[in-house]
Amino acid sequence: MSNGVSTSTDKNIVDKSRSHRNKPASKAVRLTRERLQSSHAPSGAFDRDVLTLYINAVLQGASIAPLFVIIVTALGIYFTGDAQILLWGFLTLTAHAANVFLARRARKQEMTVVSARKWRRVLLLGQFMIGCCWAVFALQDCTACEPSSFVLYKGATLLIALSLTAMWNFMLTPCVLVTFAPVVLGLIAKSGLSREFLEIGLTATLTTTVIFFNYISDRLFKSNLRILAYQSEKDDLIAELEVAKSMSDEARRRAEEANLAKSRFLASMSHELRTPLNAILGFSEVMSAEVMGPLNNPTYKEYTGDIHRSGQHLLNLINEILDLSRIEAGKYELNEEAISLLDISEDCIGMVQLRARGKNIAITQQFEPELPPVWADEKSMRQVLLNLMSNAVKFTPQGGEIHVKVGWTAGGGQYISIKDNGPGIPEDEIPVVLSAFGQGSIAIKSAEQGTGLGLPIVQAILSKHDGQFLLKSKLREGTEAIAILPAMRVLQSVPAVEDTQAVSRKRRSFA
Repeated sequence: MSNGVSTSTDKNIVDKSRSHRNKPASKAVRLTRERLQSSHAPSGAFDRDVLTLYINAVLQGASIAPLFVIIVTALGIYFTGDAQILLWGFLTLTAHAANVFLARRARKQEMTVVSARKWRRVLLLGQFMIGCCWAVFALQDCTACEPSSFVLYKGATLLIALSLTAMWNFMLTPCVLVTFAPVVLGLIAKSGLSREFLEIGLTATLTTTVIFFNYISDRLFKSNLRILAYQSEKDDLIAELEVAKSMSDEARRRAEEANLAKSRFLASMSHELRTPLNAILGFSEVMSAEVMGPLNNPTYKEYTGDIHRSGQHLLNLINEILDLSRIEAGKYELNEEAISLLDISEDCIGMVQLRARGKNIAITQQFEPELPPVWADEKSMRQVLLNLMSNAVKFTPQGGEIHVKVGWTAGGGQYISIKDNGPGIPEDEIPVVLSAFGQGSIAIKSAEQGTGLGLPIVQAILSKHDGQFLLKSKLREGTEAIAILPAMRVLQSVPAVEDTQAVSRKRRSFA
């Protein structure tokens, strides 16, 4: 059967774990990261992006191809002396201008999935027109030129054109094949008819180069497609993180409003609860003491004692809840002064001594002599020691022992250790007992059940003092609670300055 105790860290007043992560944000990050590492972009998912990149590349390099055609035309006239190559240059420039015009028109259009496919076919047709122009160039002959020089001129020109096409148009995947398929077919037909060695060599070299550049452009296209997929996944991740962040901010705002409403409720109800409790405690104490006269029925006197004890218990519970509320709201103020942990420990031992004798519990003390005072809030430190000693007396069996130690820490601070030989706490329940309203299985089975606020308040008070609270326990081996104050709160005494003789004042002399 569940005891109704939550082990969630949101009840801890002093959270020593890592910063909390919003569950929706954590889930969004995990799912998107898994998709980023395992998924692949579906076919046609980035047609618009790919076509946009191709159009931008064509428009950016619009001046390179015409300049190259003009240079080739000028060299052709120089080698052949025939002005017919000017016609080829004009046709090629016209085809290139038409392709640039189509790219400009495509960029102005709203690109959708359907229109992207249509424009892709149109732009491939434009590249085919340019390829036909290069096929015309490859089929030209020069009777007045040396065959090897002219073939070298054509081969170098076609290879440069092929490299430029592969470099600028790789985002249009079959562009290299579409552009230079007419060139290769024309060279194959020409070399098959002429059977010249130079033409055959040029055809074989160009065909191999076309296949190689097509492979390179395909790899470049896939690499850019992968980059686009990563960019898209990153954008999705950022969007999901923004949504998760907004959800987290909204949840935090609601939690702050709920906490503020709780603080206001406790502040308003503290007066409403304490006023009738004071009357209950006062009147029940007067009746049990028989100040106004004896009670004829002894059972009534017993009832008044029960009423007084119950009211006192309820008042202590209200005070603990209000202390917890002030600590959570950050309004728990410390009235710090120089205090001695030895004196406070002796006073607290005296307060619980009577109750310990009732259970035949021996309290032994081991104090470090001549401990210097510390800078702390005396009321808060007394509350810390009383809570720890009360817990030790409460859970120590008949005839048990409690050891109280006060001394130095290794870092120069001071500590108070309270160790008992009670039933102990299982190690997996220590986070539970350190949370607000948390109780271990031993405390639930015990006849003296508390509210589960003592240890959280101790932990919070020590945290306000920049200190530390340690709870060491094992089942059937007892429990040790250690309250530690840092070295910065220890007031080291400075030796008195010895009295020195006053220096006589020199009289001024005026010469």
